[in-house]
Amino acid sequence: MLTGEMKMQRKTTCTELLKHYEEEGEEFIQRILTRGESWVHHYDPESKRQSMEYKHKSSPSPRKFKDVTSARKVMLAVFWDSEGIVHIEFLKQDYTANSERPISTLRKLKVRLKRVRPIKHAILHHDNARPHTSRQTEEALHKMNFVVLPHPSYSSDLAPSDFYLFPKLKEHLRGNRYESDEDVEAAVRHWFRQKCVDFFTDGMHQTCTSLAAVCGSGWKLR
Repeated sequence: MLTGEMKMQRKTTCTELLKHYEEEGEEFIQRILTRGESWVHHYDPESKRQSMEYKHKSSPSPRKFKDVTSARKVMLAVFWDSEGIVHIEFLKQDYTANSERPISTLRKLKVRLKRVRPIKHAILHHDNARPHTSRQTEEALHKMNFVVLPHPSYSSDLAPSDFYLFPKLKEHLRGNRYESDEDVEAAVRHWFRQKCVDFFTDGMHQTCTSLAAVCGSGWKLR
C-alpha cells in the first residue's frame, strides 16, 4: 500500500508530466521512448475468459486438470514509442540483474536510435528498478545525453509497458507451448511486427489518460 508521502510524490510527478503534455501537445507523446521488462514463459495457461470463448454453450463441461505456468522463461526487455518497437533484448533465465547489463543495453539502444529514429530527440521513460536508477546507470545516461522522465515509485499502472503492452502480448501468447527460448523470441517478434502504428500511439495516449486520473478532474486532455 502506498504511504501518504508516496501518493503525494505520485501526484506531483504526474502533474509535472501533464504540464509537459499541455505545453508540447502531441510532440511530447512522440518524443517519449518507454522501457519495460517482463518475464515471458514457455507456457502460460489460457485465462478462464479465453477458455470460455472456445467452448460452445451445449458442450459438456471438460474435466479439470491443473494447468500451470511453466518454470522455463525468458526476460523480455523492450523500448518502444508512439511509432513502434525501437529495440528488443531477450535475456536467459539465469541472467544477473545488475547495473552493467542496463548500461550495455543503453549503448545498443543509442546505436539503434541513430538507425531507426535519426531525427528524434527522445526522452527516456523507465521505472525505478534499482539497476535503472543506480549511480553507474545514471552516469551512463548522462554521458550518452539521455533525458529521463521522472516516474513515481510503485506505480506500474503508469508504465505503458506494464498496463498496456505486456498484458496484450501475454494474452496473445497464452495457451501456446514453446519448446525453446528461441521459439518464444520468434513468437514475440512476430506479434510485434503485426502491430500497426496506431496500436503503439494508443498506448502512449492511454498513459496520459492514466496520469490525468491520478491528478484529478482538473486536467482536460486534448
